[in-house]
Amino acid sequence: MTVIQWYPGHMAKAKRQMQEDMRIVDMSLVVLDARIPQSSYNPDFDRILYQKPVLMVLNKRDLADSAATKRWLKALPQAKENCVGAVAINAQQTQGVKELERQIMQAAQPLFAALAAKGRRKRPVRVMVAGAPNTGKSTLINSLLPKATAKTGNKPGVTRGKQWVRLGEQIELLDTPGVLWPKFEQPEVAFRLAVTGAISETVYDYYQVALQLLAWLLQHGAEQLAARYKMAAADLTQPPELVLEAVGRARGLLAAGGQVRLEETARLLLAEFRNGKIGQFTLDAI
Repeated sequence: MTVIQWYPGHMAKAKRQMQEDMRIVDMSLVVLDARIPQSSYNPDFDRILYQKPVLMVLNKRDLADSAATKRWLKALPQAKENCVGAVAINAQQTQGVKELERQIMQAAQPLFAALAAKGRRKRPVRVMVAGAPNTGKSTLINSLLPKATAKTGNKPGVTRGKQWVRLGEQIELLDTPGVLWPKFEQPEVAFRLAVTGAISETVYDYYQVALQLLAWLLQHGAEQLAARYKMAAADLTQPPELVLEAVGRARGLLAAGGQVRLEETARLLLAEFRNGKIGQFTLDAI
């Protein structure tokens, strides 16, 4: 299995800033990729965020297996002591966003009660938005606003500095850069982060990651794979290297002499997996 590591310097700086900002926020939203709810969770958050309430957000639910998402929504709050709930959304289409707002306000009730008990004026709940790169933190914030405010992009590392965004009179969100952790102990975690777009494309071999993805799909999504690329049952019994060639032929990605352009085919496969064209999959088992 390909070994992948990626921890640019700005992430260490962003993590230190998050630790400082915990003094001024009331709670955190941890934005996860619904396809990899466990693998996209930064274990450093256990130390940084859990001194205050945390709400888990499974974004990109439209790309994940819906039955698996339901199971993860039940399991996540039980796994972390200070987790107050979990909600699945599709920030791109603003699906589930109203439920997210409701859960934020529900989690903020103890804060409002404490302010009232001290005779202090009610203020907006301050919420830090944290997560791994490319989980959709800025897109989530924009989905809560009438017009785009936070920077967004489909590449990891778009947001580099913190940004405060106010939602009406009740919620203030602190957008933070996507942060990973210094070392991926399990190669499977690094693979899942790479295949879903959370790791910079410059640090891994497209071909090798595509082969790993095909090996996984042949076990967990062979029917969808065959349907997408019009493959025969016999194609699915071949090694991933030959299946990738079949994908290239199906898409007409051929060089002179009929050779499949493997690099281009690998990129196509990863792109179509990421945007849900092959099917809806959850790579983290539960």
